Amino acid sequence: MKNRCLACSVAVVSSVVLGGCGVMPGGGGSTTVTVWLMKDSVSDDFLERFVSDYENEHPSIELDIKIQEWTGIGEKVLTALDGQDAPDVIEVGNTQVAQYAESGNLRDLTLESVRDLGSEAWLPGLAQPGQINGAQFGIPWYAANRVVIYNTELFALAGIEEPPRTRDDWLADTEKLNRGSNQGIYLAGQDWYTLAGFIWDEGGELAVETGGDWQGAVDSPAALRGMSFYKDLQALGDGPRNSDEAKPPQADVFAAGDVAQIISTPSSARLIEEKNPELKGKLGFFPIPGKTAGKPGAVFTGGSDLIVPKNSSHHSAAVDVVKALAGEKWQTDLARTMSYVPNKVTLAGVIRGDEGTAAMAEGAARGRATPNSPQWASVEADNPIKPYMTAVLEGADPEASAKEASERITAELVSG
Repeated sequence: MKNRCLACSVAVVSSVVLGGCGVMPGGGGSTTVTVWLMKDSVSDDFLERFVSDYENEHPSIELDIKIQEWTGIGEKVLTALDGQDAPDVIEVGNTQVAQYAESGNLRDLTLESVRDLGSEAWLPGLAQPGQINGAQFGIPWYAANRVVIYNTELFALAGIEEPPRTRDDWLADTEKLNRGSNQGIYLAGQDWYTLAGFIWDEGGELAVETGGDWQGAVDSPAALRGMSFYKDLQALGDGPRNSDEAKPPQADVFAAGDVAQIISTPSSARLIEEKNPELKGKLGFFPIPGKTAGKPGAVFTGGSDLIVPKNSSHHSAAVDVVKALAGEKWQTDLARTMSYVPNKVTLAGVIRGDEGTAAMAEGAARGRATPNSPQWASVEADNPIKPYMTAVLEGADPEASAKEASERITAELVSG
């Protein structure tokens, strides 16, 4: 993801400092497969299990795992893809695949991997960004998305016995919770990833592609309905209108104990409990409600895909490693170890005992990603959606503000 704050908040694990996980390249006629994974994506113990098991099952293969920093990774990957000594497998943010595919230096994995891995059950928020013009360049690896984290004690005091399942019920319950010194919800004014879900629920888009050209679309009637719901919900708390969820960190605000709900990844619960140990055992989770009780709301899905460079020296072996990491055995291990959502809807049951991750998996079934344009990173760099949201929350005309934001999005998508 370009905005990696979501995925970084999914899990905080010990950094992997081994350059190659204890394996030495070369020797004995073996093939060394170099795999770039991102810092904190997986834990040391998961890597040790995977490398040991894979090499035992493939005696002619040695895995050289190299851990990469997220800072500056885009330029580093593009340079590697353009060189003759590219790694064999690279973990990339799901919304980065289009940028790397545009270089022309990725393997098309459609025929080699998709059918074998049960692509029909892949999470759309991971699979769709990995597909460019019908070709699958990115193979879904793991996902994370926002849920509602709530204070069960405040819900009980308000007489709310179970979490809401529809938007209307959510607004009604939040109003009940918004009494006295308590906030029904803390929602910052520029939480645009959450807004995106409401826009998608209404049938709108952030941007649309027509004949190869991208245009901003937050001024469509559907997108305006999504913004209207956001405004109604945000008004039921005291969240700032001119900043996002990181300023101040919403987990810190929730930890004060007088906020009933925030919208975040489940891993924020750990941060909340560290800040205020009295909240341990008092936190619950539910998927962001949808318009009807039958399905949760749409959500932005963050996470990672796996790609294989065209210049990989060991193409077949690289594809086999991807299949292993994305297959059921190691997806189950990864989900349970890291509290991630596995890459297939059909695997959601493997984390059923973890309330936060189970809520996340339920929402992930309706997950989406940002527009699949190589230039979307430019939109996020100077994000016109944020000031648009603030303007509407402060009373500006929604249609005029949305039109201006859409024009700015279009300009970025055209110029990059």
